[in-house]
Amino acid sequence: MSISNLAKSIQASPTLGLNDKAKELRSRGEPVINLGVGEPKNHAPMSAIMASTTKLNSGQMKYVPTSGLPSLKKAIIRYTEENYGRLVSPENVIVSTGAKQSLFNIILSVANPKDEVILLTPYWVTYPEIIKLARAIPVIVDLKGSTFHPRLEDIEKAVSSKTSAIIVNSPNNPSGVVYSEEFIAELVDFCEKKEIYLITDDIYHKLVFDGVQAVPALRYTKKDIENTRVITVNGVSKIYGLTGYRIGWAISNKRMVEVMSNIQVQTTSCASAVSQAGAEGALTGSQTIVENLRLNIQNNREVIMNELSTFSDINVIKPDGTFYVLPDFSAYNKNSLELSSFLLEKALVVCVPGVSFGMEGFLRISFSGSIKGLIEGVERMKWALDSNSPAEIYIGDRKLVRNW
Repeated sequence: MSISNLAKSIQASPTLGLNDKAKELRSRGEPVINLGVGEPKNHAPMSAIMASTTKLNSGQMKYVPTSGLPSLKKAIIRYTEENYGRLVSPENVIVSTGAKQSLFNIILSVANPKDEVILLTPYWVTYPEIIKLARAIPVIVDLKGSTFHPRLEDIEKAVSSKTSAIIVNSPNNPSGVVYSEEFIAELVDFCEKKEIYLITDDIYHKLVFDGVQAVPALRYTKKDIENTRVITVNGVSKIYGLTGYRIGWAISNKRMVEVMSNIQVQTTSCASAVSQAGAEGALTGSQTIVENLRLNIQNNREVIMNELSTFSDINVIKPDGTFYVLPDFSAYNKNSLELSSFLLEKALVVCVPGVSFGMEGFLRISFSGSIKGLIEGVERMKWALDSNSPAEIYIGDRKLVRNW
């Protein structure tokens, strides 16, 4: 069987691979704890459920406009004005099948083959693969050994005549770091002057803690929406816990939205009408669910930080947002893929290897689950890795003894 070189260059998702292995173990009755999953555990907002139900009951399951339902666009416009301080028009908005498709649409619209797109470590695992699928080149700005907060001077060194875009994700997946207002303002100004697109992935922007704010780049451009180089991506997956709805959006100038719509019509045609109705319900309904989710996740952060502090040999930066933490486990094994496989085999705990985020030796741990699962999961990890911990542990109804 012949496979294209492009297809062979795309990496499999480590998260999905580990989740599949975890499901296989669970199907055999193994008590697996998943600390790798990238979604909150809350129920869908009732406003989203009711809006989806109303759409289903209408019986009108037809194509909708490629760039999104007008009523959902209206809700996104209001959301943008309230949260970004910018008034945009329906022609500046495109709704896609998840924020991931929005990012694909953007990169395919702004990057030519052999163009360079700058990523900052740690980066979301999908960014390099999107860039490669556009036949462009990911250029990594390595922040290893730092606080995970980028500096403009490091980005400036990475920019070349082939640079078409920079992707910024704050709050950051996988580190949970929120980039400073000063940095975002400087980066916007730099990209405008250099005529480089600044793509901001804001999917976690309301999941922040301790009064920290994830400042939107759109607030710092001096140009109007038709002339700015800032392209904003957001969606309902994380802050409403609607990962399965697959609704995201991008905000850009009218011509860029036109181009993205041309790409989208040739791929998915349009996002699901039922999901779009549900997303509209989430955006226009009571927003208490967002604050309740944020407070719950903030509490989980305190639990996971307390549990991780009991390790002898890890370094960890306290996350400002998201529901991830990225500890350095290189004292135990510098190969994060080997380490995550070891933890799944020995302790039945799923963590995502840091190498997938450009951070070898690190593990991404999600604290979006139950407190019981977080405490027991870290206890198992400590038992498997830390020789100072007790040699015996109960996993499920089995007593295990560390003999390695």
